[in-house]
Amino acid sequence: MTAQIGTLIVVFILLVILFSSFVSVKQGTIVVITVFGKYRRILTPGLNFKIPFIENIYSKISIQNRSVELEFQAVTFDQANVYFKAMLLYSVLDQQEETIKNVAFKFVDDRNLMQALIRTVEGSIRAFVATKRQSEVLILRRDIVEHVKEQLDVILEGWGYHLQDLQLNDITFDDVIMKSMSQVVASNNLKAAAENEGQALLITKTKAAEAEGNAIKISAEAERQASQLRGQGVALFREEVAKGMSVAAKEMKDANMDTSVILFTMWTESIKHFAENSSGNVIFLDGSTDAMQQTMKEMMALNQLHATPSKSK
Repeated sequence: MTAQIGTLIVVFILLVILFSSFVSVKQGTIVVITVFGKYRRILTPGLNFKIPFIENIYSKISIQNRSVELEFQAVTFDQANVYFKAMLLYSVLDQQEETIKNVAFKFVDDRNLMQALIRTVEGSIRAFVATKRQSEVLILRRDIVEHVKEQLDVILEGWGYHLQDLQLNDITFDDVIMKSMSQVVASNNLKAAAENEGQALLITKTKAAEAEGNAIKISAEAERQASQLRGQGVALFREEVAKGMSVAAKEMKDANMDTSVILFTMWTESIKHFAENSSGNVIFLDGSTDAMQQTMKEMMALNQLHATPSKSK
């Protein structure tokens, strides 16, 4: 009976030793092994063997990306308070043995690492913002991120980490500053709107003046052409009348008739035309013999004046 119990104890011990000799490491994790408190080696993902009771698991380090949210305050060069909300994304630099040793032994625990990381980021941003004015901070978001990454990359590499990304999700100021900034933006928008409205009005007035000027030019040109055509028509009419009178006078002269009859007929036709087309009610004519003879002489002189060029032709 005693031998059986001893055998069971030995088997149990062997089983414990056997199971403790194998370590299963999850994907995305690195296990640090120590021997009597001194670093020995690392175990990669999968099934690994270790010496029982001699090699101990010191820590399990995740090589996956990790993130942390930050909220802190900074002061600008012109003494304005700036409030930041940021998201920090970091990870283990690589899976090399020296890097894993730094991650495992540089800090006592993750809480101290996180505290150092957050304070380093905040200090870097505060130092950068302290050299800028309040009006410049909002447009320097990318510059702030690049400055922090440049400052932290060297420090974090010494700790075995790498800064993947830093996102400044929110940048705000005190309420008084926010209101004044809104008023500045509103006044600038009103100024721009007034300038745009003035430019539109100027363009409208200019185009209207140009259109009116062009219309006047077109109207003047049309009137000039119309006057020219009217003058040409009157000249042609007079020329044709003169030709007709000359022909009629020549025919009457050949027939031994008095040519003054033509002038008398024209005179009576003119009176008839006055009576039919005049807008007045009364036509004053000197109907005496002397006046008629004077009118006939003037018309005959006019006839002679037009007949002379015709003969010369």
